[in-house]
Amino acid sequence: MTNDDTNDTSSQHDPLTIGELRPLTELGAEGPLSYESLRKYARSSKLRARRLGYQWFSTRAAIDAYLASRHTENIPKKYREG
Repeated sequence: MTNDDTNDTSSQHDPLTIGELRPLTELGAEGPLSYESLRKYARSSKLRARRLGYQWFSTRAAIDAYLASRHTENIPKKYREG
């Protein structure tokens, strides 16, 4: 196994397994994205989340991974950080 193979497996960790699985309503209240936005991204499979009954659940790590994956040019200037 080469170093490249090792790096590939470490980048494939599921963010839903890191941290506590919490309702999107709680995560949305903490920011930076609203519950409505998180739910929309979860339904469109952009955000790693699970649906249990009528409620969606995810982790802070999954939200951070989603935010890191966004392309800055797709975010309106007034919402960009820095």
